[in-house]
Amino acid sequence: MKRASEMTPQELAEASAAAMWAEDRASQRLGMKIEHIAPGEATLSMAITEAMTNGHENGHGGYIFTLADSAFAFACNTYNAVTVGQQASINYVAPARLGDRLTATAREASRSGRSGVYDVNITNQDGRPVAHFRGLSRAVKGSYVPE
Repeated sequence: MKRASEMTPQELAEASAAAMWAEDRASQRLGMKIEHIAPGEATLSMAITEAMTNGHENGHGGYIFTLADSAFAFACNTYNAVTVGQQASINYVAPARLGDRLTATAREASRSGRSGVYDVNITNQDGRPVAHFRGLSRAVKGSYVPE
């Protein structure tokens, strides 16, 4: 494997995502799929299963939040620096339904030093907005690819 300093930003983002994915049992077991990775960006998708519905027969907000949080995590970890969530909030704008395939698209709004701000838009298979999420990140010690 190439050293981090020998990789393009895209290669580094993909290598960081692969290392994270290998250990991300929560995202894997919920059936999430990585659709896109680039520096400061990630798109993940997930189908709403019967086990993910609430008492209103809608997609439970906690699962929608989890999808958004996973996309946020992959986006803010694309620079080969282990980065964690520091704070997050979500606004639900429409219900998700059983069988919907949700897509969470995370994009970096700003990054300075060890801190970052990421916006995640969650839509259903028809492109209809379901929720908007904002996460604040903080880089900690560690990397995915040896320097």
